[in-house]
Amino acid sequence: MPRRSPREVRAAVPGGQSDGAVSTLLISACPGPPACTAVHTYLFVDGLDVITRSDSRMAGLDPRRLLRPGGPLYPTDMPCTVDVATQEHPEPGPDRLTIRVRLRGDTVTWSDLMYPGPDDRPIEEVRFRLKQYLGEVERAFAALKDGP
Repeated sequence: MPRRSPREVRAAVPGGQSDGAVSTLLISACPGPPACTAVHTYLFVDGLDVITRSDSRMAGLDPRRLLRPGGPLYPTDMPCTVDVATQEHPEPGPDRLTIRVRLRGDTVTWSDLMYPGPDDRPIEEVRFRLKQYLGEVERAFAALKDGP
């Protein structure tokens, strides 16, 4: 799978979340050494890197952990809190980044967020169409199995 830079992702998904809008998810993975110290996941919502914008000290967890079938990003009717990132180099403050994932009808909701949107206003919740969301999680997982 070709890796997209954050700039390419922003260009592919113009604008950002607005009240009541449905967002678009794009998942990518860093291959690890020599590009980075470890394999980690990027989560882009409407072209914005949720992890880096939430806390620049964090790096996404290993994609095999997050994206596996039935794994933590798969939504259920019962809301669940999911660790999506941890600090690469521990510093004072929170050592992990979590989101709350819930399925309601054909909508997947991520809540308990706090990152600046394209207009620098805080984004606290985003919603995805179930079909696009699951399609992206499954596409990203398949890309892992296929290798770089």
